[in-house]
Amino acid sequence: MSQKEIVDDWLEVMDYITGFLMATVPLSQININTAPKEDLMLLETIGEKTADAIIEYRTTHPFKTTRDIMKIKGIGEKTYEKIKDKICVE
Repeated sequence: MSQKEIVDDWLEVMDYITGFLMATVPLSQININTAPKEDLMLLETIGEKTADAIIEYRTTHPFKTTRDIMKIKGIGEKTYEKIKDKICVE
């Protein structure tokens, strides 16, 4: 077995392990009232501009419920359904 084949096999195993862990190990919820931009961007479909919009909005309108995040342009029902279990307001 060549060195390249060994590395390729190792990378395949690591991809499998990473996928397994991401599917089975829950991450703590992200508080949308206090999370830094980098943490907000960990949420599915939340990019830099949307994270900036969340931070700007919450400075004058703290989120009272997680559903309030849909007041942010670009976050609708579909996005909310994808992230609702990963966010909190407390």
